Amino acid sequence: MSIDPRVLWPPPRRVALGAGALALGDVVHWSCEGSPVTLAGAVARVGAALARSGARLERGATGRGELVLRLAGPGDDIPAQGYRLQCDAGGIEIAGADDAGLFYGACTLAQWIVLALGGDARPRELPRLHIELPCVDITDWPHLRRRGAMLDVSRDKVPTMATLHALIDRFASWKLNELQLYTEHTFAYHGHEVVWRDASPITPDEVRELDDHCAAVGIELVPNQNSFGHFHRWLVHEPYRHLAEVPEGLEHPFGDRREPFSLCPTDPGSLALLADLYGQLLPNFRSGELNVGLDETFDLGKGRSAAAVAERGKVRVYLEFLQQVHALVAARGHRMQFWGDIIIEQPELIAELPKDAIALEWGYEADHPFLDHAQRFAASGLQFVVCPGTSSWNSFAGRADNALRNLALAAVAGRQAGARGCLITDWGDFGHLQPLPVSYLGFLAGAGSAWNVEAAAEPLGHPWGELLDRWAFDDDARITGGAALALGNAYLHTGASQKNGTALFFLLAFPHQDLTNRRYNGMSEAGLEATEQWIEDGIATLAQSAPIDPERALVRRELLWVAGLLKLACHLGRARLAAGPVLPVRELPADVRAELATELAPLVEEHASIWLARNRPGGRTDSVARLERLAALLAGGGNALVPSSNP
Repeated sequence: MSIDPRVLWPPPRRVALGAGALALGDVVHWSCEGSPVTLAGAVARVGAALARSGARLERGATGRGELVLRLAGPGDDIPAQGYRLQCDAGGIEIAGADDAGLFYGACTLAQWIVLALGGDARPRELPRLHIELPCVDITDWPHLRRRGAMLDVSRDKVPTMATLHALIDRFASWKLNELQLYTEHTFAYHGHEVVWRDASPITPDEVRELDDHCAAVGIELVPNQNSFGHFHRWLVHEPYRHLAEVPEGLEHPFGDRREPFSLCPTDPGSLALLADLYGQLLPNFRSGELNVGLDETFDLGKGRSAAAVAERGKVRVYLEFLQQVHALVAARGHRMQFWGDIIIEQPELIAELPKDAIALEWGYEADHPFLDHAQRFAASGLQFVVCPGTSSWNSFAGRADNALRNLALAAVAGRQAGARGCLITDWGDFGHLQPLPVSYLGFLAGAGSAWNVEAAAEPLGHPWGELLDRWAFDDDARITGGAALALGNAYLHTGASQKNGTALFFLLAFPHQDLTNRRYNGMSEAGLEATEQWIEDGIATLAQSAPIDPERALVRRELLWVAGLLKLACHLGRARLAAGPVLPVRELPADVRAELATELAPLVEEHASIWLARNRPGGRTDSVARLERLAALLAGGGNALVPSSNP
């Protein structure tokens, strides 16, 4: 049997197909030289792949057996994190440059076995105990040494432990080696219960459990606590309001009501609070780093720090607070990561940053100036990470083409400028209404580009539907990936063009706004009609499918729910354009509103089931309020706002 090595993911650097095949029976013996930390994880990966044919993996005598694992040490042929996988008629050997390389070689072997079985993603009902494994010689190592994923667990949606454990295994199989859980208020800090009591937070014990799992599969779980802006989930509560830059509140892009947003950088109490939080958070992690955030300080200088900003400048005051936060982190033996968006506004100050700080250069559009910004950080001698995104948020279904281009752009720029690594971010703005599988494309593509930047040369040129089906959705029928990709590109057909979201999302999440808002520039009735047809065509096969296991059945439900929301957005948009772009939703004709309300009702009801399948209950009420606001307007009600705690 021949295998196309181009469907291995991340794509290996060097692949040479050999003649013939290795015959494997119902028992495959393995041995290992030494005791790598990730040995159990590596063996488990290969064993799970073999089990799909009914075969099993058993330990044999040292140096003997069909599969030999060994640590070769880094060299000219196998750089750090690299491996060489050789399969011939005599057996299989994986030589890893280090623990990580050995594990990554096992991940590639597991994929090779699955492909040899015809790509079957689940055990057969009638096991086939004979595997013909095509001979191959693969030498592989990463372009970027740090390849991470960051999950937003603070915009309403906190995943269950089962969801997080499954993601860790999935990310490890894609050769990611860093994970962050973006935290504003969803860690169970002792003494601060008023902040997190309704959020279903992650506990210290749960962090330690996740940290153990990550370590077993070569992932560093890096603590994350935003520490300047994005502090509104704390500052809305009276015990903390006095620490705000603007205690009386102000309008900001992450809420619908006036509320305090950032800590005051000139108040010593801000640092005292952060010291308490770091002291509680950091002991639960093996990692010696901490992402302190410090991004999007919209209100800096608009309140209590106004005099300092007037005297020394906004970015200077920002830098002074960053230096104080750095001192807190360093005093606890950790290294600080921080978002680089504020300091890049005044790049001449980059040279004054702490020399061991790690700048996170983020941007989420296909034309973000990654290279320019990265070169500025590189010129200062500062280590930096490029941070593209999955483009899943503010969209329901994602922005697939934008994500692929953005992720590729970051990887290419990062390699060219000498980035330490790449961190793929996944956000949950305005209710975290996109289901988790919508983000798989971004994580999968970003992992591949960061491992092998050559894969980013033609970001739209890979068989993404097939890759999703094989390595994300485990769909032998090859249905789900194409449907997810089609839904992810529905936004391209509306005629609207805007950043950081889609017109289809904003139509449902911001129904109180009229259609003269820039978010809807270019949107037309014809475009929305074409979009609806695109959606129908994209999900036709998925809608008729009958998944054979609970996970694929859940993914099907999630994607069909997304399709329902997108079609509703098309119907609402067409009705509003026909009635006049400034006519409020509640003043649409009664029969039109009734029809839209009937379409919306089951989608609101399904929200709860979809949410609770992968996530904790905290935050769900705030999230669904986005859709319930539309329901109120369709009923002829007023412009009720969602709760102010919903960023």
